[in-house]
Amino acid sequence: MLTALLLPPVPFLVLVLIGARLLLPRRGLGWLVIVVGVALLWVSACTGAVRALSPLLLQVPAALSFDRVRELRAEAVAKKPLAIVILGGGSEAFAPEYGVSSLQARSLERLRYGLWLAAQTGAPIAFSGGTGRGQEGSASEARVAAKIAAEEFGRPIRWIEGESRDTRENASNTMALLKPAGINHIVLVTNGYHMPRALRDFVEAAGPGVQIEPAPMGLAKNLETPPLDWLPSSSGFRDMRLMLREIAGNAAGA
Repeated sequence: MLTALLLPPVPFLVLVLIGARLLLPRRGLGWLVIVVGVALLWVSACTGAVRALSPLLLQVPAALSFDRVRELRAEAVAKKPLAIVILGGGSEAFAPEYGVSSLQARSLERLRYGLWLAAQTGAPIAFSGGTGRGQEGSASEARVAAKIAAEEFGRPIRWIEGESRDTRENASNTMALLKPAGINHIVLVTNGYHMPRALRDFVEAAGPGVQIEPAPMGLAKNLETPPLDWLPSSSGFRDMRLMLREIAGNAAGA
C-alpha cells in the first residue's frame, strides 16, 4: 500500500489537486503547480525518461559475456563451489488456464535465463522466492518455479528457498542454504533494474570469502523510434514505476 501511494501517478495527481486548490487565492502559482504536475505525469509514462535516468540512478551491471559464461563452465567442470541463484519476481496464486499456481512473466523470464545459464555451465541452481508482503496465503513462488523447471524445462532446482518476503530476506535465507554446502561463488540472476539492490543485499548477507557475480537479464532495448520514447505508454509507465520502486527500496534498505 505504501509503495502504491508513493509511486506515480498518485503523487502527481495530488500535485494537480493542490494546484487546483491554489487557483483561487494565488492564480499564477496554482497554474504553475498544475502544469508541473501534468508534465510530471506525462514524463512518468515515457520510456525515454526511464532510459535517461536509469544509468544515473541505478547503475545496472552489464550482461554476462559469452566468454565469461565459458569461464563459468570451466569452474563447474573443475568442481569448484559455484551456484546460480535466481530471484523470484512474482507468482500467480492460481492460473486458470493451467489449473495450478504459476509464475508472473517477470519471474518466468528470470527462471528461463537461470536455467539457460545452468545448461551452459553445468552449475547447480537455487531459486529464492516466498509469497511476498501482501500476498500471504498464496503458494511459495520457489516451489512453483521448481515444478515448472522440472516439468517444463527438464532441469531440477537443487536449493529451494520459499520463505522470503523481500530482497533482503532473499539474500539472508539463500545464504543460509548455500553456506553449509560450501558455495563460495554465486552467479546472481534477476532483472537489470533490480540487480543493484539485490547485489547489495547478497554481498552484505554473504560476508567475506563469497563472490557474488551479477548476471542481469531483461536488458534488451525497445526498437521504437526516438519520438515514440517521449509519448506516454503502458510500458513506459511500468518501467518508471519499477525504477522508482528500486530507488525507494534502496533508500529503505529493503
